Amino acid sequence: MLKILPVLLVAFGLPATVFSQENSPYSRYGLGDQAPNRNIFTRGMGGISAGVFDYLSNYQGMGSTNFSNPAVLGNITNTVFDIGAEADFRTLKSLNPVKKFTSANSLFSYVNLAFPVATEKMRKKNMGWGMNFGLRPVTKINYKIEAAKRLTNIDSLYTLYEGSGGTNQAYFGTGFRVKGFSIGVNAGYMFGNKDYSTKLQFVNDTVTYAKSNTQTKASFGGLFLNAGLQYEAVLNKDKKDQLPKILRFGFYGNLAQKLNASSDNLNETFIYDPNGSAFRVDSVFDQKNNKGTIEYPASFAAGLSYQDAHWLFGADFEMAKWDNYRYYGQKDLVQNNWTVRVGGQYYPAKQGASVKKYFNFVRYRAGFYYGTDYIATNGSRPEYAFTAGAGFPLTSLQRINWFGEYVMLNTALEVGARGNKTNNVKENMVRFSIGIAMNGRWFRKIKYD
Repeated sequence: MLKILPVLLVAFGLPATVFSQENSPYSRYGLGDQAPNRNIFTRGMGGISAGVFDYLSNYQGMGSTNFSNPAVLGNITNTVFDIGAEADFRTLKSLNPVKKFTSANSLFSYVNLAFPVATEKMRKKNMGWGMNFGLRPVTKINYKIEAAKRLTNIDSLYTLYEGSGGTNQAYFGTGFRVKGFSIGVNAGYMFGNKDYSTKLQFVNDTVTYAKSNTQTKASFGGLFLNAGLQYEAVLNKDKKDQLPKILRFGFYGNLAQKLNASSDNLNETFIYDPNGSAFRVDSVFDQKNNKGTIEYPASFAAGLSYQDAHWLFGADFEMAKWDNYRYYGQKDLVQNNWTVRVGGQYYPAKQGASVKKYFNFVRYRAGFYYGTDYIATNGSRPEYAFTAGAGFPLTSLQRINWFGEYVMLNTALEVGARGNKTNNVKENMVRFSIGIAMNGRWFRKIKYD
């Protein structure tokens, strides 16, 4: 445990060190752009997660955590420490006027620690029990947009729209398994902030106008709870020390919840100082600690998967009721959305395969997803991507086979877009994700040494 402690400290400090250069105007609405709410292992397969459990072999136990569906915690046999990060590159194109903007963004994806707590008596009865805790971003807000136009019979107007913030979850979960049925819950604290401002400046050669700034800063937080279940049916037994052929069904979701919010609302005139920072001249309206609530919508996902010694296939359907979203009782340009996900994994290694052929032990993944974006500007916009990924063992293959302790490097590539020509604005996206999953027999009491 002392050897892994520096890694844990670095991991939990990671959210403060990553940087963001993204400039997405869509993050203005709702709670911002949604971060992928699944781990790197599943992202390479189109994001399937409801009916997926990363079980590697009888020697290796669980591979990566699947925090989307807490029911999988009932299957965990080893301690798994999982951490991920991502970088995406976006190109925003508008048809009228014809414009193009590119941006890059890096983001901490999640940190998660899962461990078994089942007793020996429970394991003998084919029962399991596991727990986890972690931290992950839910949404992100980051945009800076400039607009210039001529007001009829008035003057030229320059407008600067800026926004920052996002939402995060710190959670703790547990899951139980009795034979082929598993159930689990994740609970914790959801928190975040929103900082929006609109600066107006008239451009005139002879008349001096005061510059104005309208700004809202809000912070919010509240408890949350989501739950999931899985059922696995063994189709037939395979050879010894090989995975049987298994069909899994899964479901997870959360109820609507209210987040307590406090906002500061400001309307002021300002000037820019020599450093380019805004300096207040006079406040027209200044309201502090305005209390209210944010209504976060319910969502659910259902799916199934098939897995044997070499193949894993799956499909998910998910939906969120964003029509019910309210910010201080007000609606926003958001809508109910749905997504279909399909993906799979291939593992070439056979029983007794030579450890000298490294790439036989790599797990190859691919998939896609298609659905509607929850942000509803210029009508309903599609959101879709093709995905690919791989899992590379970093531990010597001999040690994996004999001790069941290893480190896995998971990667995922997503190439997709949201919007189309009928929506005027289309956003292309390439996202690369990388994660490290460390599997070990921590916290086990040794009977013989």
